[in-house]
Amino acid sequence: MSSLEKSVIQQIRLNEESQKTKTFRDKTKTYRGVSTVDLTRKSIVLFDIELIKQDIINHFHIRQGEKLSDPSFGTILWDVLFEPLTTTLKDKIINNVTQIINYDPRVNVDRIVLDEYESGISIECTLTYLPYNFSETMKLKFDEKNGLLTG
Repeated sequence: MSSLEKSVIQQIRLNEESQKTKTFRDKTKTYRGVSTVDLTRKSIVLFDIELIKQDIINHFHIRQGEKLSDPSFGTILWDVLFEPLTTTLKDKIINNVTQIINYDPRVNVDRIVLDEYESGISIECTLTYLPYNFSETMKLKFDEKNGLLTG
């Protein structure tokens, strides 16, 4: 075998090894899904924490009673957005937000802070992503004019 052939075989083996490593990296991603919400992204494929966040946000876009097979699924926020924010209503909203977040088995809600602003309701949720043992705060604004805003 010539040295040129040995070199080519070595390159093929290296390419095969890098393909195996790439395949292994792709398989280490626990959750994989698709989202067409943000069209400015290069890819519509979401992984892991990004996917979990998008699933939670999608759940908040569903008004309670809209899902035919489960009328208790969804949020009450769209129905109470124009109501005066009493302590009873705050408790109902916090319970509803807790139910929505805990509906996803990959997440646990640690703390919810609800506040009213001039044109809507602001919610800050401290979440723990259970498979990753990672916590962060998700900010949601339910605006009377602009709908759901995240930050």
